[in-house]
Amino acid sequence: MNDMTKPPRSRAAKWTRRGFIGAGVLAGSALVIGVGVRPGNPVGKLGPVVAGGKGEQLINSWLKIDADNIVTAIVPHCEMGQGAHSVLAQMLADELDADWSLVRVMQAPADGSYVVPDAIRAFVAPGTLDAPDWLEPTWNGLFTRIARLADAMITGGSSSIRSTGQHTMRIAGAAARQMLIGAAAKEWGVPAAEITAANSMLSHKASGRSAPFAKFAAAAAEQDMPQTPVLKQPKDYRLMGTDAPRIDIPAKVNGTASFGIDAKVPGETMSYAAVRRVPVPGTRVAKMDAAQAKGMPGVLQILNMGDFIAVVADSYWQAQQALNAISAEYTKAESPVRSSANQFAQFAAVLDKAGESGGKAVVTRGDAKAALAGAAKRITAEYQAPYLAHAPLEPMNATVRVKDGRCEIWTSTQVPLMARSAAAKALGLSADDVTVHHPMLGGGFGRRLEVDYVVMAARIGQATGFLVKMIWSREEDLQKGLFRCADLNRIAGGLDDQGRLVAYSSVFTQRHDPADACDCAFYDIPNKSIRHAESDLHLPFAAFRSVDHSQQAFFIESFIDEAAHAAARDPLAFRLAMLDQSPRHKAVLEKAAAMAGWGTRPAAGHGRGLALVESFGTIVAEVVEVDMTKGKPRLTNVWCAADPGFAMNPDGFRNQMEGGIVFGLTAALYGEISLKDGAVEQSNFHDYQMVRMDECPAIAVEIINGDHQKLGGAGEPGLPPIAPALANAVFAATGQRIRALPLAKHFA
Repeated sequence: MNDMTKPPRSRAAKWTRRGFIGAGVLAGSALVIGVGVRPGNPVGKLGPVVAGGKGEQLINSWLKIDADNIVTAIVPHCEMGQGAHSVLAQMLADELDADWSLVRVMQAPADGSYVVPDAIRAFVAPGTLDAPDWLEPTWNGLFTRIARLADAMITGGSSSIRSTGQHTMRIAGAAARQMLIGAAAKEWGVPAAEITAANSMLSHKASGRSAPFAKFAAAAAEQDMPQTPVLKQPKDYRLMGTDAPRIDIPAKVNGTASFGIDAKVPGETMSYAAVRRVPVPGTRVAKMDAAQAKGMPGVLQILNMGDFIAVVADSYWQAQQALNAISAEYTKAESPVRSSANQFAQFAAVLDKAGESGGKAVVTRGDAKAALAGAAKRITAEYQAPYLAHAPLEPMNATVRVKDGRCEIWTSTQVPLMARSAAAKALGLSADDVTVHHPMLGGGFGRRLEVDYVVMAARIGQATGFLVKMIWSREEDLQKGLFRCADLNRIAGGLDDQGRLVAYSSVFTQRHDPADACDCAFYDIPNKSIRHAESDLHLPFAAFRSVDHSQQAFFIESFIDEAAHAAARDPLAFRLAMLDQSPRHKAVLEKAAAMAGWGTRPAAGHGRGLALVESFGTIVAEVVEVDMTKGKPRLTNVWCAADPGFAMNPDGFRNQMEGGIVFGLTAALYGEISLKDGAVEQSNFHDYQMVRMDECPAIAVEIINGDHQKLGGAGEPGLPPIAPALANAVFAATGQRIRALPLAKHFA
């Protein structure tokens, strides 16, 4: 056994985008492969956490192979139903040539060693991902520093596979494979080139020898580190590109999967907190009457925290019942917005002031103002998108213990390091004194990118001294959380005498995150002016699934459809004519149209609409068929074609497209958070309606692998096209153009 008081042998790799590869030996002949960013970056306390067996030692590890030949991928991203854990492990296992049945996944702990710098690069400076080798040390070091400063251990932006998968997991697997082969070659006395790896076994055909990976794990760590491990080409993939079964499904089926709300601390008594936040943003609790609640069974403590009231009791039911018995008065709201009409009037006033050329320029191409003035035909439209709630199945919750100057948190979160830092700041502690455990998420959709609920729980834990599990009620979650922005967008377009769209001018009131969300860059429109005229929002907001693509796609693709009809052109032909410089987009649109039988006449009272959107690196076209024979929309079919570059797990990718479509249909048909007296009106699923099973259309998804080197995301791109495709289908069936979501309220 190695002397574990000494650092394991490792050698720095050549600096490339593939990172610095490190290795170490674990007791029991187990190998650990790590991908770091600078040599000499110790994990300290992480060793026992990630590789806690007797005598085990770890260096920035993403992969370990134990004595039983089990391969464990240590994944920094959270699992919230999107299948990221499995696909990341699949990418690693393929490069390693591991037996999929022997592969496991471990959630990486919330520590700065597991930040995801490539995800930051993908959003902030995507061009640096293709930087030459000599520049890579600078970029890699810079973005790792940024990631650590930003606590960027994050799951969002459909980035897990295309960042960590491509630039960490595959590299770790390829490096381990090369080292194992080197170790076997040395022991067997044969050239490494004659040894093959397959199904977690190493074989030498000429001598007939074979052995499991585990046999060479310890010796592999003594090998020189591969400077640039060679990655497989698509023709050599064995697992990537296949429908490998997801690792997380069995536990979810048999009930053993653990989520934040399931948190338990063995040997300790749990208390429970129910909370009531102020009903109108910006107000405070002026006074409360808790006399009746104090005498109710199980009540341990009642807290007026200023921005919320909390009741702590022996059970969540007791806490919620006591909370219901408390009456409260609140300070006066400063916001002048009292209703949804007020909010959109405020937006309209901002756009009025901006006019046809005001606001902050986001995209400028040619001279849109002049082109509009000289157009043969000018069209204008105003589109409206409401506030939306995220409404994950697992409501906001966190379990907290604050004791002896330390804090321990159990919660479902997309940003565990941000949660750690926010809790530390709220409690006056160092981040090193806060530990966050982050199990699976019962849905996130961007809501769990925020840490407000974690801070609330930490404050309750500090105030009481109890081990306390705080749970938001569904009503609390829908009425007083954070929301998808409402928005108003005015668009003008100019057609020339041949019916071509030669000018496009757009101004809107809310963010444009990501930056490309407000632009239809793939369409060849010679003159563009896209501007942002910022307006205040009454409700606090958080990123929503697909972020601003969820609004902007509706605005843009609805308008493109209107322009097609104004030009007396078929909507498909009109779009295709603008895609000669975008062959991948053209192929996706043509595929979706062919799937739907575009050009054939639908049944009487039915209509078909389409939309084309690129988001998060994936191009998606969707065609919707809607039945309007009963006077309101009933979807019969959705046809979806998507080009993610390369689908690492086609079945998982299709699942994500389907999930995005259904999620987007709920938003398009029913989704609306409305205001009355400054507060949210909706309170639960009876008045915040979801698409039910009997309303769900038949969905067909086809995948085009258009560029295996440029992977796109999967979790969000299925959502943006569905609202405009549906609205365009309603127009095709009825001649009624819907410019304000949700659609169902126009047919009540």
